[in-house]
Amino acid sequence: MCKLRFGICILALSLCAVALPLLAQTELVLPRESQAASLTQRLGITDVTIHYSRPLVRERKIWGGLVPYDAVWRAGANENTTIEFTDPVSIEGKPLDKGTYGLFMIPGENEWTVIFSKSSASWGQYTYTPAEDALRVTVKPQPSDFHEALTYDFDDLKPDLTLVNMRWEKLAVPFRVQVNLGEIMPASLKQQLRGGTRWDWQSWSEAADYLAGNNGNLNDALDDANHSIELEERFENLEQKSRILGKLGRQEEAAAAHSNALAVASVLQLHSYGRQLQAQGKQQQAFEVFRMNIAKHPDNWAVHSEVARIACADGDFGRAVAEMKLAADGAPDEYKQAFEGLVKRLEAKQDINK
Repeated sequence: MCKLRFGICILALSLCAVALPLLAQTELVLPRESQAASLTQRLGITDVTIHYSRPLVRERKIWGGLVPYDAVWRAGANENTTIEFTDPVSIEGKPLDKGTYGLFMIPGENEWTVIFSKSSASWGQYTYTPAEDALRVTVKPQPSDFHEALTYDFDDLKPDLTLVNMRWEKLAVPFRVQVNLGEIMPASLKQQLRGGTRWDWQSWSEAADYLAGNNGNLNDALDDANHSIELEERFENLEQKSRILGKLGRQEEAAAAHSNALAVASVLQLHSYGRQLQAQGKQQQAFEVFRMNIAKHPDNWAVHSEVARIACADGDFGRAVAEMKLAADGAPDEYKQAFEGLVKRLEAKQDINK
């Protein structure tokens, strides 16, 4: 019995010896003097995220004092300051692959070095080594309004570009981050259209619109428009195909696609298209679309307004007033006030087509 008890005691002590070091490694979560912060900015479809801790000035000399010149600094406090890019970017015009990087800086009185390190999980700069640098850029510090707590900002935001500013005390250190949408977007669209969106006509149409409107490959845009039409033939994607063919210089095919679009358009689609033509100053083309709509849908409230517009252009204000009143009577509530305003203008013999 004594031997058994002795064995149990030895086993218990052994377990304690294993458990105590494990418990000692557990870090308590307590308030810190330099509080943690993070911020994310989207450029195009690329997310740029910075995680950092915010030391306070607390009446200390910062530059050339607490943070010495010409020495690697963690660009924050506590653990590594990190910066993550979900796509490849360029920093001050130099390429950097997507990923998470430790962000370090070497302060100078007139020039700073900003370092993107492949090591992003260290504590401060104590284990930093230049061998792990992914990129270094040189930038000029700028005067800033006073910041008690170190902060990062995304400034001068554009669709593909931003200026990242580290501000602390009365100094700002900027570096430019840019994404190449011309490379990122075509690849991203192809990948996105491999998922559930590939069964949606609108997704292919949106991809075609993006490529055609942002200096993308027009042949790829045409392929996407055709895919959209294969899924569901609609006025929107047929008219889109017509515009892309026009940009490609294939005018006969563009005209045929335009005719097909008008043939399948609903009454309100034709009405909206005609009004767009009017807004572009293409009055006679707009009236041709209106006449097509009048022939197909003579009793629709929107069509009565088109008859009124044509009558107004012909100077027949009596008929124009009567037709616009029919439009106002039949229109949904949200449009009634606008049509009633047009009736008053026509009664005053004003040209509503201008």
